[in-house]
Amino acid sequence: MTTPPSPLTLITGGSRGLGRNMALAVARQGHDVLITYRSQQAEAAAVVAEIEALGQRAAALPLDVGQSGGFDAFAESVRAQLAAWHRDRIDHLVNNAGMGVHAGFAETTREQFDALVDVHLKCPFFLTQTLLPLIADGGRIVNISSGLARFALPGYAAYAAMKGAMEVLTRYQAKELGARGIAVNIVAPGAIETDFGGGAVRDNAQLNAFVASQTALGRVGQPDDIGGVVASLLSPAMGWVNAQRIEASGGMFL
Repeated sequence: MTTPPSPLTLITGGSRGLGRNMALAVARQGHDVLITYRSQQAEAAAVVAEIEALGQRAAALPLDVGQSGGFDAFAESVRAQLAAWHRDRIDHLVNNAGMGVHAGFAETTREQFDALVDVHLKCPFFLTQTLLPLIADGGRIVNISSGLARFALPGYAAYAAMKGAMEVLTRYQAKELGARGIAVNIVAPGAIETDFGGGAVRDNAQLNAFVASQTALGRVGQPDDIGGVVASLLSPAMGWVNAQRIEASGGMFL
């Protein structure tokens, strides 16, 4: 009897931070992994090596998620990688890639707003649309939101607005892709110690202590707290979970 291939998960922005952790978490769960990177090629190659050391296949493909005009060419790169692995589909897509802008509502520029739209809303919308022919029926899509879509902190109005839009989009994707058996959920991390936003939560001791004091579990989140959540949503046991917002914040600002 032929052994079925490992599930294959594509994660955007997988060279560092939460994306790297997600990639390693799904690899430990037995998935082959495709990650994307924009400029951190060496870091992406290191993640590929870590996944291969776990016994899974991995590859890194360049992608600027802020340039939707390049999505068709990226899909062809995915097809080429699939062909090299003698496959024709990916099983799961995780729309993780992102960037942050910290600016008060009154000070946010149109350029900053447009950049956030391109990366956090236009990319998950049109990249997913472009990749639909390559996603297997019965597959999963995981989008990424933020705790900031639930609670309000000054300086994140534009960023949080994009994440709120993604939460609505997730429900529509789940509704419209249900006929293919594709489940779509969205994970909303709280404050995490990464280099996001210049690493403020990680490096600013006063901010770190404040966040910990406002979190029910008494600490700031770590990347490991998020990767496992995404991996669990891609596991067979979670197949009936659909159109849900899962906040992973340790109970922040309850």
